[in-house]
Amino acid sequence: MAVDTLIELRGVNKHFGDLHVLRNIDLSVGRGEVVVIIGPSGSGKSTLCRVINRLETIESGTITLDGQPLPEEGKELARLRAEVGMVFQSFNLFAHKTVLANVSLAQVKVRGRKRAEADKRSLELLDRVGLVDQAPKFPAQLSGGQQQRVAIARALAMNPKALLFDEPTSALDPEMINEVLEVMRQLAQEGMTMVVVTHEMGFARSAANRVVFMADGQIVEDRTPEQFFTAPESDRAKDFLSKILKH
Repeated sequence: MAVDTLIELRGVNKHFGDLHVLRNIDLSVGRGEVVVIIGPSGSGKSTLCRVINRLETIESGTITLDGQPLPEEGKELARLRAEVGMVFQSFNLFAHKTVLANVSLAQVKVRGRKRAEADKRSLELLDRVGLVDQAPKFPAQLSGGQQQRVAIARALAMNPKALLFDEPTSALDPEMINEVLEVMRQLAQEGMTMVVVTHEMGFARSAANRVVFMADGQIVEDRTPEQFFTAPESDRAKDFLSKILKH
């Protein structure tokens, strides 16, 4: 049990039709922890990520954030999504708004900041992800890696308690992956609580406090990267690692 648990899932179940995608999931994420979720396709990783900020509903079990159960809908839910930022595979930026406006929008709408204050914060965060010079541009003028870094800045702008990353680099060309992982590594070093679904094993090894390995909707292993990568306990994990580490 983490000393200071920020996110807690207990007995969480989820079906899509007949498919049991999450089976009795128990997971605790401590404040400041980086938990990387890996596993074969269809193991429930993305769904697990999405139930934490209620993009998907659950059928049974409980999920708490900072000791509070997840709200059902409405204003409370919007507030929850501000507390738990999400960075997706696709960048989900507004094409018709500038980079600066993309990062400022929710600060004004959800956090109630004045536009000037929001823009000031946005520029600081764009600077942090190395893109302050791109602020007046539109998303289409940026590379995929730059767009994903804007999306990270936008999530950070809400001062979230935690960030969820759902395969943030899988839509990127190989040469852009590192610039996004580098920003994520910095956040990890600064103590941001992160849950990261990824195929990037180097990131899992270097930045994670814990690696959670999923298969068939269940958590099969939950260990330190060192333990997991050097001595996986389950056949499923051994099989998975032998396939990916050959490449």
